[in-house]
Amino acid sequence: MNSASPLVSVIIPTYNRAGIICETIDNVFQQTYTNIEVIVIDDGSKDDTLARLRSYGNRIRVISQANAGPAAARNRGIEVSSGDIITFQDSDDLWKPSKLERQVRMLAAVDSSVPCCLCNADFGTIDGKQWTSFDISQINTEYSEGLWINVTEVLATRFVLFNQTVAIRRKAIEKVGIFDETLKYLEDYDLPLRLAAEGPWAYIQEPLVIYREGTPNSFSQQALRDPMVLKECEITIFERAMERAVRLDDAKARWQIEFRLNAFKRILRAKKLSHSGSASARVVARLMDQLERYKSIAFRKSPWFPKAKTVPLDRSSMPLSR
Repeated sequence: MNSASPLVSVIIPTYNRAGIICETIDNVFQQTYTNIEVIVIDDGSKDDTLARLRSYGNRIRVISQANAGPAAARNRGIEVSSGDIITFQDSDDLWKPSKLERQVRMLAAVDSSVPCCLCNADFGTIDGKQWTSFDISQINTEYSEGLWINVTEVLATRFVLFNQTVAIRRKAIEKVGIFDETLKYLEDYDLPLRLAAEGPWAYIQEPLVIYREGTPNSFSQQALRDPMVLKECEITIFERAMERAVRLDDAKARWQIEFRLNAFKRILRAKKLSHSGSASARVVARLMDQLERYKSIAFRKSPWFPKAKTVPLDRSSMPLSR
């Protein structure tokens, strides 16, 4: 990698977003870091997205494919990209101008074994309070930037916004693999769990991404309306994570993963009961679901709920541990 100015690939999957895709692309070109290639994967749009994309000429690379979902679109972008650093942007979110510059600088400052750099995201005002992705995921740190050293342990207990906020070294992607296209949902949970097994991540506490809620027909909204398949994906992801934790002899992560995996399995059983023809089974399902909610709340307030462990950047030369 050219440490002075590595090429950054910006991969943008899009589907029927003609009304906003140009805003997203124009926003990427406002980055203070300019050694970038912008790759837009049109995932079978039926509106005039392609016509909007052609207006950029050779400033962007456009790949058109039959509709195959966001994981396949991002993987196609990775396949054709040339950057030493890989980034992703959704076609409805925005980056603050210094996002890439600061992530490139962070990756240059830390050990080359650090697979990626994650930044915070601004979620705006929710119920009268300003929220960020770190707030929602309870990633609390006293340092503005540095190394997050217990990534697997934390990711085993909650989802952290990933695609829009991460910059990944190409060699890390090549080692752990690309997005899993066999998962209908949560491929953006599976990949970070695999990257977490590689060791600490660099992070930036400042929100450098502006998250905008997807449309009612977005993939994330579709997942919420498909709870059984969503839970099956979670189980698959965590079974794989358990295998990695066992292989790496990571006792803390293994305990957290097993705890969450068993909860997912109980919730899936409740979901299946709720769809049975028996009224009594549906009552049991509601009770099971309510019990899991109480357990989750209690766990989050317990001493066993892991806090993010971080060290400041000036200690980044310390021996790295998972």
